[in-house]
Amino acid sequence: MPAAPGQAGPRGIRRWLAPLLRLSEYGTASYPPKVRRRLQILNVMAVLVALFSILFAATYAANDLSGHRWAVLINLALVAAALTVPFAHRHSEITGAMILLAAEYAGLFALVALLGRSSGIQLNFVVVATVAFAVLGPSRPGLLVLVLLTGFALHVGAWFLFPDGQAGASPDFLAQLYVNSALTVFAVTAAIAFYAFWVVEQAEAETEALLRNVLPDLIVERLKRQPDELVADTHAEVSVLFSDIKSFVPLAHSLGALRTVEMLNDLVRGFDRLASLHGVEKIKTIGDAYMAVAGLPEPAADHAVRQARMALAMQESARETASRFGVEIVLRIGIATGPVMAGVIGTRKFSYDVWGDAVNLAARLEQTCEVGRVHISTATRTRLGELFQVRPRGAVPIKGLGPVETFTLLGPALGGPERPGRAA
Repeated sequence: MPAAPGQAGPRGIRRWLAPLLRLSEYGTASYPPKVRRRLQILNVMAVLVALFSILFAATYAANDLSGHRWAVLINLALVAAALTVPFAHRHSEITGAMILLAAEYAGLFALVALLGRSSGIQLNFVVVATVAFAVLGPSRPGLLVLVLLTGFALHVGAWFLFPDGQAGASPDFLAQLYVNSALTVFAVTAAIAFYAFWVVEQAEAETEALLRNVLPDLIVERLKRQPDELVADTHAEVSVLFSDIKSFVPLAHSLGALRTVEMLNDLVRGFDRLASLHGVEKIKTIGDAYMAVAGLPEPAADHAVRQARMALAMQESARETASRFGVEIVLRIGIATGPVMAGVIGTRKFSYDVWGDAVNLAARLEQTCEVGRVHISTATRTRLGELFQVRPRGAVPIKGLGPVETFTLLGPALGGPERPGRAA
């Protein structure tokens, strides 16, 4: 759900997380998205380990640099190990994780030996377990179990082996270390959990955005609620539009493959903007052919009016694309009104498709259209009322139907509404 003004939404979070995000992405570009997300979490963890290790080294140095020199050196070694993690991804996806885990296990155990269990440093083994879950994932259960058991054994071993430390720290300093260790555990665990959930939400948002580019929003919501539901609906009346470019093959030959794709992309992007503006649902494109339907998946009483406005605007949009590419683009557009069925077809590379007599008639009207015109059915003409100017074409031979009375859509009626509108 988009955030309200003044609230922190994904864009706001990304803004203040930008520096951390840049660090988190270092060395991950060559991996597939699923692995890349885990490595980004690992990079964030490495940065946090480096920062907290620097803070602890400073704490030891400020208290007694001579007496705690080994604790300072261990923390600086942890900083060095953490900073190598993003560079280790070039070797394999687990190299960085194993470097950080091994360094943390050795460093924490050594620190507990120096300062004793009263320092609370053994609590940090819990953070390491969190890291293991986040960065190793479920694909390596054996390695994950080994890492967790090792961490647990070190935690318990440190508790029983080192009741008192060798550095002779004062009780007040040990109490300070315990509080700092507890704060570190809570802060780092919370930070990892927050970032992991945020990365997952970002991935879900990207997937949903991609899905909404393939399916209508209403259909996406239905599939989210009931993923196994068969989506198949009957619509009593909609308006179907087909368009294509006259003499497209010679045009494509003159432009070449790359330029043709660029031209079609520009043309279709313009049509897509018009579909959104006029409340029309794009169904698909096949080469230079464009299919859209008004009145589904949500019914709209003014479906024919929406489609007529869309068709007229498409002619102008095509002229703009033609001007940009220095070519001539002439459209043929057919619109038919009537009942259809619609649904999601297939399980792989699925699509939302529409079929029925109105679909077939719209395709035939496009094929028999005068170039540069909009060819509409009698039912569409009736639904448009007096809002548009039309010209009768008489009985036009339609394949499979015989002679059919059709009309050419000329434009808005004089003094009629020209701006797109939606039924309330």
